[in-house]
Amino acid sequence: MRFFILTGLLACLLLPPMAGATNRHKLLHPADSVHLAARQSSDVLSRAVNSLGTPYRWGGTTPEKGFDCSGLVKYAFGEIDDVELPRTSSAMARSGGKQVSRNQLQPGDLLFFRLRSRRIDHVAIYLGGDRFIHAPRRGKAVSIDTLEKPFWKRHYVMAKRVLPAIPVDEPALTSR
Repeated sequence: MRFFILTGLLACLLLPPMAGATNRHKLLHPADSVHLAARQSSDVLSRAVNSLGTPYRWGGTTPEKGFDCSGLVKYAFGEIDDVELPRTSSAMARSGGKQVSRNQLQPGDLLFFRLRSRRIDHVAIYLGGDRFIHAPRRGKAVSIDTLEKPFWKRHYVMAKRVLPAIPVDEPALTSR
């Protein structure tokens, strides 16, 4: 019996994948893909929102010690297996992910701002409805703000979607 199980596992690893099944995400039914993407976004937002009121601390990366803006983002995305974010907001802006226009923002997208220099120096997590959560600056705490404020409109640079892309346009694999 073990021989057959091991042979089957080995065949799965060595044989080329079936058409339309080149990665693990394509094996998901489209409805499952949507649920997985929504759950990941919800998990990120939940971790961030549960950090509301945590004091700002430059270099901070935990609720116990406090957060700076990129520390909050790394913490919020920390449970998502397929997302590895750099430590600073400018490095996050340069790293992977898909740049998205402001009218295509979805909850969980990262927002990047240029506040005090010529490079991106602030990052936040989009919540929806033009609202975002961030660790603003020394003397403040993790809070929710809006892109509608003139200050944030003036300093907004771009947004990126870093949650793993889960194809929903693939045909479902069904048994016949």
